[in-house]
Amino acid sequence: MNDLPSISIVIPTLNCENLLKKCLESIENQDYPKNKIEIIIADGGSKDNTLKIARKYTSKIFSNPLKTAEAGKAVGVKKAKNDLIAFIDSDNILPEKDWIKKMVKPFEDDEIIGSEPLYYTYRKTDPITTRYFALLGMGDPLCLFIGNSDRYCYITGKWTEMQVKQQDKGEYLKIELNEKQIPTMGVNGFMIKRKFIKNFKGDYLFDIDLVYNLVKNGENKFAKVKIGIIHLFSTHFSTFFKKQNRRIKDYLYYSKLKKRGYNWSSNKTLLFAFSTLLILPIVYQAFKGYKAKKDSAWVLHFPACFITLLIYSLNILINPFTFEPMSRSKWNV
Repeated sequence: MNDLPSISIVIPTLNCENLLKKCLESIENQDYPKNKIEIIIADGGSKDNTLKIARKYTSKIFSNPLKTAEAGKAVGVKKAKNDLIAFIDSDNILPEKDWIKKMVKPFEDDEIIGSEPLYYTYRKTDPITTRYFALLGMGDPLCLFIGNSDRYCYITGKWTEMQVKQQDKGEYLKIELNEKQIPTMGVNGFMIKRKFIKNFKGDYLFDIDLVYNLVKNGENKFAKVKIGIIHLFSTHFSTFFKKQNRRIKDYLYYSKLKKRGYNWSSNKTLLFAFSTLLILPIVYQAFKGYKAKKDSAWVLHFPACFITLLIYSLNILINPFTFEPMSRSKWNV
């Protein structure tokens, strides 16, 4: 037990009282030495009971004046002291008591600098929206067309369609990335050796940009661990609408400020638009997913694609006339 690495768990928060307790309880229940875990909360100015809940589990609570999750991660990284840093969101739950032990296992290979769960844990008892995204393996259906999912997808039968070198090591996949094709990584349970980011200076830490910059510097070995993480992405479809609006507004805003690194552009975005408007390709995908994993949640595939297309299109059209990110003044989950 003494040779286990120490972990700094960074959790950005903002008005998340409905989710945070379950997240922190799942960390508290880990079969891992308590003296080797520090929980760092970076709060964006919560007005509900978020901080009251957080104080029951940690004293390491810091202000995040820029409010966003990406800014909170930057705050947390600068405060972290342990061997590894784990990025856990307030809407994440660790599904197994040995989750941390399994996640640190790949670091026995000195080449591996980061690890991440292979799946989003699927639970029949979760709300239909959460089940849909767990089955889809991503929080944005656009990524299905780009081939840039971040967890196992029941439609494709893969965790990514990017060109990634993989070696099956039994308990995990050892992957080697190239800077031209970076899968969506760096969030929802992503763990990394602190020495590679301890000198981070920015105000915002964007997940895929972090991985992209590491790969550019030659640090390109990661692990996809054969476990899941529960992501209560959207307990209601209205939350999905809010998150997609936030996602595109923030991306366009920070891209204008040249704070984004990895180039997300793809000609396959047109395929997404045409497929959604034609409807039949989306129906076929939903049928394929249902055949692989029978769940009524697949009925959400078309509305999720259509809402994404509508929100992204409107924001791109008005983008030249606006210059602001999504307001967090009334944000809650």
